[in-house]
Amino acid sequence: MPHAPSRAGTAGSSGARPPALLPDGVREPPGAAAQRPGTALVTGASSGIGAAVARRLSAEGWRLVLSGRDAGRLAETAAHAAAAVFPEDLTRPAAERRLTRFALDEVGHLDLLVACAGVGWAGDFTTMTRRSFDEVMEVNLLTTLRLVRQVLPHMVEAGSGRVVLVGSLAGAVGVRGEAVYSASKAAVAVFADALRYELRGTGVGVSLVVPGVVDTPFFERRGTPYARTRPRPVPPERVADAVWRAAVRGRDEVYVPAWLRLPARVRGVAPGLYRRLAATFG
Repeated sequence: MPHAPSRAGTAGSSGARPPALLPDGVREPPGAAAQRPGTALVTGASSGIGAAVARRLSAEGWRLVLSGRDAGRLAETAAHAAAAVFPEDLTRPAAERRLTRFALDEVGHLDLLVACAGVGWAGDFTTMTRRSFDEVMEVNLLTTLRLVRQVLPHMVEAGSGRVVLVGSLAGAVGVRGEAVYSASKAAVAVFADALRYELRGTGVGVSLVVPGVVDTPFFERRGTPYARTRPRPVPPERVADAVWRAAVRGRDEVYVPAWLRLPARVRGVAPGLYRRLAATFG
């Protein structure tokens, strides 16, 4: 059974925020409502990137609703982020509907959705079990799309908001030994692009944050430690900073660290060269 939602701190409900005061004739860019502290729903907030995002947004004055599978860790995050919490496994049937309803009941409207929930798996594709295959695709891709589908109509109706999806460099270039994980994150990246085009003119923006290796329990939980020397892991707070920048500045795509955009560009411009280098250097 899912855990009962609870409240911590001061994330009480309120009505819709008045529009920003802008000079006459100046239009807000897509997602502009998320440029000032408002209301946000963060998934995967039990630990890692999601917890760091919650702390960063809370420090900037946002009112938060947090979701994650680990009720105990989620409560710890909320204790430092003044948030309402909804412990839930988003792979359960209709979980995204329950979470969206809870979030709207708590804060009245949503300016920002940050989808951080994710799991990994490493090893040869042929040895991957069906259960692991399904979990990676379900958590990383399908739960995200289902939740966006629930939240988005409310943002479009309000004429403002921003969806921030946390992808991965593995989804931009592919990583040996992580074929299914790479596929799930590549699908998230393409979804972000397609949705951004679809939402043009609605006032709702879409951002994709693309981290490389992040120093979180992610690798412990997937059962295989990170063994490469490069890129070096970055703290989850750096990714949280990128999420905040994406929300505040309306950025479409942010790499963490920024230099990781280079291999993605090389792959796009010279795929043959990139594949030779990847085969040689991993």
